Amino acid sequence: MSDPTFRVGVIGVGWAGQQHLAAYAALPNVEIVAIAGQETELRHELGARYGAKHLFNDWERLVELPELDAISIAVPNFLHAPVAIAALKRGLHVLSEKPLARNAVEGREMVEAARSAGRVLDVAFNHRLRGDIQKLGEIIHGGELGRPYYAKASWMRRRGIPKIGSWFTNRDMAGGGPLADIGVHVLDYALFLLGEPRVTSVSAATYNELGTRDIGSMQWETAAGQGSAFEVEDMAAAFLRLQGGGTLVLETSWAAFRNPDDLIDFHVMGTEGGAELTAVGATKAKVGDLRIYRDVDGEVADYRPSAEPGLAHPGVVADFVRTLADPDEWARNDGSIALRRAQIIDACYQSATEKKEITVE
Repeated sequence: MSDPTFRVGVIGVGWAGQQHLAAYAALPNVEIVAIAGQETELRHELGARYGAKHLFNDWERLVELPELDAISIAVPNFLHAPVAIAALKRGLHVLSEKPLARNAVEGREMVEAARSAGRVLDVAFNHRLRGDIQKLGEIIHGGELGRPYYAKASWMRRRGIPKIGSWFTNRDMAGGGPLADIGVHVLDYALFLLGEPRVTSVSAATYNELGTRDIGSMQWETAAGQGSAFEVEDMAAAFLRLQGGGTLVLETSWAAFRNPDDLIDFHVMGTEGGAELTAVGATKAKVGDLRIYRDVDGEVADYRPSAEPGLAHPGVVADFVRTLADPDEWARNDGSIALRRAQIIDACYQSATEKKEITVE
């Protein structure tokens, strides 16, 4: 029997939405039925390119289409919850861009809607699919480093504010700055690498020293201006206590006076070894520098494992579609992992505001 064909719609025609469209188009068992986006010319261009029969300015009309099986959400954060909940209530599966929502309250409503509908709710954590992170995961999960007890992870930008004055810098629309935007990627891949330990408490600080002075917009701006003031942080740091006694330090910035090349990294110390992953250039570095530090029979036995480029959005979309093809997997993909990320991010913001350590429920 041939694989079933899934009919999908994509909401949002910016960079992320275009990643989803290209990834769906590459799969033989997916038909792109509908596209929604407010950029009329671009919407029609993409509709023609991918053969979408229905093109809408508003997302509400797209989720009402009776022939859809699933949607992708690639719109500003404040729309994630209302779009996802409406789609799930219609019986559609949902793949959303990160973060899950502006906060854990909205995120929990999305997860509850997925459970009530018996449908999949997934979030595009594409950086855990980097080839170097997958390779390091094999090493850590295989026990080569023993028990990890200390880790540090970051995504740091010199000039990386998506656009000052856009929805990204509006607290109500975005929910937060780099901690919610790219920091959630760092949190996701770090917890994935550490074997999904439970975070018990956090102590965090946020800063907005540069964005408020109109310093730090990226050269390639990704969002239209809304006229908003800079209301979010431009840098954040957090100390996370993990169940079992381990700790994780997380740093992220949109703007900071540092090396001009963006940086994604992960450092871990375990009872039998350690590792460092450094991707200078961040997403432009398809494979980072990965080093393993070990002793064998009392002698230094460090080495540099090789890794292939990762799968990025095509991998996320392919995994989503594979899940749709197996109804036994639906209940295990209800957005719970993304909700845990949201709860931790919320606790970080609360800690920064109240200037104290916060227990994560």
